[in-house]
Amino acid sequence: MSFKRIFAATMLVFSAVSIAFTPTAQQIAQFKKLPKSQQQALAKQYGINISDLPQSISGGTTPTQSQPSVYPRQEKEPDEATDPLEPREEKLEPFGYSIFSGEPSSFAPSESLSVPNDYVIAGGDSFSVSFYGKETATHNVVVDREGRLNIPGFSPIDAVGLTYAELKSLVTKKIKNEAIGLQAYISIAELRSVQVLVVGEIYRPGSYTLSPLSSATHALFASGGLTEISSLRNIEVKRQGKTISTLDLYDLLLKGDTSSDVVLQTGDVVFVPSVGPQVSVGGLVKRPAIFELKEGDTVEQLVQMFGGFKENAFLQQVQVKRVVNNAEKSVVSVDFREGQNNYQPQGGDKIKVQPVNEQLVGAVSLIGAVARPGYFEWHSGMTVKSLIGNLKTDLLPQADLNYSIIVRESDELGEIEVIQFSLADSLKNSEVVLQKNDAVYVFSRFVSQEEEDNALRDLAMTAQEQELQLSVKLWHMYEQRQFEKKVSFDVAMDKLQNKKRSEQDKDKEELDYTPSVFGREALLAPILAQLEYQSSSMVRTQVVEVSGQVRFPGIYPLIENMPTSKAIQAAGGLLESAYTEFAEVTRVNTNGDVLHMKSSLTAGSDGFTEQKLKSRDIVNVLLQPNWQESFRVELKGEVLFPGTYIVKRDETLQNVIQRAGGLTHYADPRAAIFTREAIKVQERKQLAKLSDELRKDIAAKSFQKSIGTNTSLSYNETNKLLKDLASVEAVGRLVIDLPSVLSNSESLGLQDGDTLYVPGKQDSISIIGEVNYSSSHLFKKGTSIEDYINLSGGLRERADGERIYVIKANGAVFIPNRGSWFAVNDQVDLEAGDTIVVPMDASYMDNLTLWSTATQIFYQLGVGVAAIARI
Repeated sequence: MSFKRIFAATMLVFSAVSIAFTPTAQQIAQFKKLPKSQQQALAKQYGINISDLPQSISGGTTPTQSQPSVYPRQEKEPDEATDPLEPREEKLEPFGYSIFSGEPSSFAPSESLSVPNDYVIAGGDSFSVSFYGKETATHNVVVDREGRLNIPGFSPIDAVGLTYAELKSLVTKKIKNEAIGLQAYISIAELRSVQVLVVGEIYRPGSYTLSPLSSATHALFASGGLTEISSLRNIEVKRQGKTISTLDLYDLLLKGDTSSDVVLQTGDVVFVPSVGPQVSVGGLVKRPAIFELKEGDTVEQLVQMFGGFKENAFLQQVQVKRVVNNAEKSVVSVDFREGQNNYQPQGGDKIKVQPVNEQLVGAVSLIGAVARPGYFEWHSGMTVKSLIGNLKTDLLPQADLNYSIIVRESDELGEIEVIQFSLADSLKNSEVVLQKNDAVYVFSRFVSQEEEDNALRDLAMTAQEQELQLSVKLWHMYEQRQFEKKVSFDVAMDKLQNKKRSEQDKDKEELDYTPSVFGREALLAPILAQLEYQSSSMVRTQVVEVSGQVRFPGIYPLIENMPTSKAIQAAGGLLESAYTEFAEVTRVNTNGDVLHMKSSLTAGSDGFTEQKLKSRDIVNVLLQPNWQESFRVELKGEVLFPGTYIVKRDETLQNVIQRAGGLTHYADPRAAIFTREAIKVQERKQLAKLSDELRKDIAAKSFQKSIGTNTSLSYNETNKLLKDLASVEAVGRLVIDLPSVLSNSESLGLQDGDTLYVPGKQDSISIIGEVNYSSSHLFKKGTSIEDYINLSGGLRERADGERIYVIKANGAVFIPNRGSWFAVNDQVDLEAGDTIVVPMDASYMDNLTLWSTATQIFYQLGVGVAAIARI
């Protein structure tokens, strides 16, 4: 009853100071041990609502939770700043330690969990016994030190040693037999506690109070976990001085085996010794870490510890660094392949598993304009036909059937040789045998990507075919990069040695087209670079050059015993303009002599012998004598049959006009306009040159001033002037006398792109320039230039009368004769269609500028006279 008085006094104090009563956890623990009827009576007496308490205490069946004796790990201080350029190795952590550190309170055993039926009762366990039937009551009873359970109104029960299931059955039968009409329900209200000692390499060694359901691992969690030098494989549980279990946490972590994790009792000791021999395993393993070894552990058990190897691990020669006799380091190469391993792990071993080389071995690759590029398994006797059996289904539409190559590794050093073949021939007549690691290249028939895309667009391919084209190009570009990586170092070294040559190449004009992805230029570039790197003073670069009248002039790999016809085949074959009797082969000998040889273009020719090419030979396919492309000339205007005509090289304008039926009776041959493409190109160059010179002159004169006047142009004026000059289009006009051409007194040979425009008869004369009103007037024979100027209002004040000229209808320019300084005696016979041009006087100054300049001159003269007078 003393507790009731203390509790009542406490309640009275809290109510007296008008503070809301909030019982502590200890008060609640004491309060819930009272019978339910007493709880309700006390709560009613002191005005406490049981439902407002922090924890539900109705029924007295909710067990208390003991405070976990767990200490969280202190966070490690960050490492000091290190040099970012310092090489860093993979840092391995000891396996299994992290699970026992951090916040172990989340792993602490909770008494709120249900108690298993096989739980063995011992002194200190508290039970709640509830009666139902003729009497309703709840009693909290505790197993006393003698092991008896005293239920009010019934004889004691020996409970120690019984399981929880046996005790429930025994109490139920006892109540039913000894009290008629009364049934009982028993449950555990509070478990006893066990006191265990956790020592050794523990984060917080000491004595801990745990739940009787706790095992050795719970003790490890409660003590804050293991230290960095703790052993996970030899943890001992001692009871009364004897080791009852040795816990290997690797069994728990790797296999889930808890057979050695015994339930603790009061007085047990959990001892964690120092860690034993350790092995570091890094690289391409599934669980890289530091593992502890036990005596007798085999390599198979070690492999189980780190979970095995990754799929791309290189197991033939795994590096194992080992300390021998604590005196020196050594390296052991271990073969971890199945059935070939005699390695015995030792403490201090450091295993590093490297990846397998990405380079495929024992395969052939198919690259270029093929439907299914990639790697294929090689087998003895494999041929190109095994890869490309159908030209329609296995190749892309742009594939070149006449030239393909095989890049083959000639030795273990990675040097390559090239084999040339024709896809068409390989499927019909000959079998091209492949060797291991061969790369088969199929080229496109186009040089530029634009030409190829236009050709494929005309084929009206389906969406699936277009998607195939894109996927093949993407795969090709990836594989091309892989090949370039393979030889990139060698090629880079070669480029450094030829830096001057590469700098000279920068001065060349950039190509105005994008090379085709599968074209010769793109595919052959890294191969040619590798062949050039392989050259030395003893071995020349195995390449030849083909120029002249071939489809794809350039440099190509030299094959063994390569004839001239094979080189021409590599260059895409002959053009229509090629001279087929022979080709010129230029060879530079090692002593510097240059030889020029004639070679047949085809094998077995009756004419010249077909030469066998050597390194750096140049094959020049000549142009046919007197060969010309089709020349096209256009006739416009007053011809009987205007249009475009095909002409030969020596054909004249008169011949073409005759072929066109001659001129109509409306034609004015004197005003004919003749343009030529070659002259147009030349005029463009002259305009560009003039623009550059004008830009320089303006820049030079912009800082100069004339007498009293700044004649420099503003930036906007300069910019407008240069833009106007750049917008001038080249005409390419050639002034001709068409009547003389038609009368055979003059002859004009034609070129490709020439155009003749014959206008109709004209009856007017135009006047432009510095006249008061620029206009055109009806032509009257005998009217002079001065008369036409007067008809246009006369000359302006800034007109230059001394430089008046006449542009004839055919484009010729004539300057009239001058009879005096101030008059024009026009001795030029004017004709209909002529134009009179009156230029502007460049030295003209308006009145204000004139008087300003004159004033300055007079002032300077006055100053000079005054200076002379002082002498």
